[in-house]
Amino acid sequence: MGATDPVKYIPSTGLVPGESTPGMVREQAIASGGLWAGVAHTEPGMTTAWHHHGAHETSIYIASGSLRMESGPGGAEVIDAAIGDFLYVAPGAVHRESNPGGEASLIVVVRAGTGPTTVNVEGPA
Repeated sequence: MGATDPVKYIPSTGLVPGESTPGMVREQAIASGGLWAGVAHTEPGMTTAWHHHGAHETSIYIASGSLRMESGPGGAEVIDAAIGDFLYVAPGAVHRESNPGGEASLIVVVRAGTGPTTVNVEGPA
């Protein structure tokens, strides 16, 4: 898209399946050059597989439910986030999310970078 192109509208019904990580469902809204945006849903009590986002920086906004993020050596760094909170995931940071709450979580995800947006791995270093 360029300066003279119209704004593109993507309704919630226009999202397409995103790359898969066990334990969550991703839906893609935008994939354009170095930008990826979409949402992810995690059911109560679920924990995702370990993964990273390659060379992408990732911004996460918790729109509903709750999110626990494990990262760092052995997954020892734990962050509990709630509605309205943001998280930043550095390129290559191995992590996993879980939903410790009683309702499904919905997060809004925006990534900037190049290459694969999701790389599933066995676990943290």
